[in-house]
Amino acid sequence: MLKAIADVLRTIGGAVATVVTLPFRLVARLFGGASDTAHGRH
Repeated sequence: MLKAIADVLRTIGGAVATVVTLPFRLVARLFGGASDTAHGRH
């Protein structure tokens, strides 16, 4: 029973980590593109 609960918590933790890191990746990509255009590179 405890192992099943641990597996569920691990799955939820993985899903939460994915959802939390996705916006940061998008923001990093946006800022990366903005810095590229700011330096005049097309």
